[in-house]
Amino acid sequence: MASINPHIHFNGNTEEAFHFYQSVFGGSFGSITRFKDLTTEGFQFPEEELNKIMHISLPISAGSTLMGSDVPSMLGTVNEKENRSKITVSAESKEEADKIFNGLSSGGEVEFPIGDSPWGVYFGAFRDKYGVEWMISFS
Repeated sequence: MASINPHIHFNGNTEEAFHFYQSVFGGSFGSITRFKDLTTEGFQFPEEELNKIMHISLPISAGSTLMGSDVPSMLGTVNEKENRSKITVSAESKEEADKIFNGLSSGGEVEFPIGDSPWGVYFGAFRDKYGVEWMISFS
């Protein structure tokens, strides 16, 4: 069966964001690659980009990994208020849903407080302090 693993772009604060996500989900980073680790003949990243994250991964559960990277300034900036997609987390209990919701929404903007929803699941939605949108549910 295929799996889906979200990849999030940031404006230079990927490492900070992923340490925050790690504080909520736990675990260890699967990989961290910085732009300075890339060696391409004839191309050099600008000095101010070298320590930024080119790729980072945080396994969340079996078959589920959260990934991210900084967008090099030469490619523009990420619109942190876009509303094109959300990351959905299906918790194994109400307690786990509360822990994840409260942890990730800290410093962010709650759009739908966690609780029993009209459609019959325990649910909450928010934009975290990095502008990433999340939906947490337990059914």
